[in-house]
Amino acid sequence: MRVISGSARGRALKAVPGMGTRPTTDKVKEAIFSMIGPYFDGGAALDLFAGTGGLGIEALSRGMDKAVFIDKDAKSLETVRHNLQVTGLGEQAEVYKNDAERALKALAKREVLFDLIFLDPPYRLKHGDALMMQMDELKLLSPQATVVLEYESDYVYPARFGPFLQTRKAEYGETTVSIYAYDPEAFPVQDDEQGGQAT
Repeated sequence: MRVISGSARGRALKAVPGMGTRPTTDKVKEAIFSMIGPYFDGGAALDLFAGTGGLGIEALSRGMDKAVFIDKDAKSLETVRHNLQVTGLGEQAEVYKNDAERALKALAKREVLFDLIFLDPPYRLKHGDALMMQMDELKLLSPQATVVLEYESDYVYPARFGPFLQTRKAEYGETTVSIYAYDPEAFPVQDDEQGGQAT
């Protein structure tokens, strides 16, 4: 694994020891950034199931101002810190040990807004859409934020739910990547069956 482009281009990234994580391959990572970027003019990123930190680090390398890395595994966090150090991006990063739901609540208390969110939960977990709705409820997303959801190819997430609209979808073997646009004004909540406005 390596940083593909930007200020830290070519830097090798350490993998998390053991078999507990499934790092995004360089091929998939390159495809993701060709869909969402490829480069950024500032902004804040959230790497919620950080693993090696490869996605958040790539975003920093390509121009994001800062990134928050969350994982509940101590080995993953040690790997993220190492990779931030070798890429010279540590000053732009925050790294926390927590599970996803608690981390989102903690970030909401700080009134943090994110422009780019990476969700790559373990494949056994099928709650990417629920986490996205939680981010909306907690007001963690900036207008026009982008969410990158990575999941097992035999699972299907809805193309549209709440204020999220799937704008791109691509399969790479057992991995599927969906890109969602967040815009509560452009994608309002639909009226309920009684004709009243849903809340």
